[in-house]
Amino acid sequence: MSLPQQATVVEVGPRDGFQNEHDLVPTEQKIEIIDALSETGLRRIEATAFVHPKAIPQLADAAEVMAKIKRRQGVEYEALIPNARGMERAIQAGVDAVCLVVSASESHNMNNVRMSVADSLEGFRKVAEMAHQHGVKVTGGISTAFGCAIEGWVAPEKVVDMAQAFVSMGVQEISLADTAGMGDPALVTDVIQKVRKKTGDMPLRLHLHNTRGAGLANVFAGLTQGVTVFDGSICGLGGCPFSPGATGNIATADLVNMLESMRIDTGVDLPKLIDCERHVRAILARDLPGQVMKAGATPWAVTP
Repeated sequence: MSLPQQATVVEVGPRDGFQNEHDLVPTEQKIEIIDALSETGLRRIEATAFVHPKAIPQLADAAEVMAKIKRRQGVEYEALIPNARGMERAIQAGVDAVCLVVSASESHNMNNVRMSVADSLEGFRKVAEMAHQHGVKVTGGISTAFGCAIEGWVAPEKVVDMAQAFVSMGVQEISLADTAGMGDPALVTDVIQKVRKKTGDMPLRLHLHNTRGAGLANVFAGLTQGVTVFDGSICGLGGCPFSPGATGNIATADLVNMLESMRIDTGVDLPKLIDCERHVRAILARDLPGQVMKAGATPWAVTP
């Protein structure tokens, strides 16, 4: 079986993980954690989201976080953007990249942003133009791409149509998100193949929640289809407040450990990453889903 020799891990914990924490994480601790993650070899970090403070109070400090982190050369600092106002704030904060997210499920999109899928996509055309004008990279994110906790089955053809809409906006990447954690390797493979038929060589990225324990299996399915960009969340933090029952993403150390064990180079210093996860666990003072931070790395995952 032919698998990629390299893969990029996108750390989304500072945004997707922290936004689901019940207790506010102090801004200083967010900055400390992002700075520590920047030293692990991760090349992309989703640091925050520029959303309305009333919608997600946990991320009301987005501008301050971006202003105070120590930006390491070679690391892209990304943010999730819901609308044009969020894009304006992100540009002012100097983000390197943004992710524009629309749900493939009408019900989930309505719960999330109070808009239809069509209206969300149309609104993002202006946002994408703003990003291009300021040299900001754009990812078109499709949530509930492998099933919805409200509607259930999501037709792959709907995901394909949305991917084509994002391509027409000039995005640099399309992210397929298993928001509800309903994906399985066969479905992930099928959706990727259908999207690829219509979007050609557009880079794909997978954002996989581990709600039903299939996260790493779905990563492997993506690898067999040539996908090389995968999201992970420190300690397995995360979820979705608008997707009932959704739990966190794949723990970043678990993802890196598997890839490195398979001799797929991530460029990440796994021991440093494990130290970061253990530090976050101590800050939050509770048990967290990540397994490698508890068991330690597979020996050959860290052997030169």
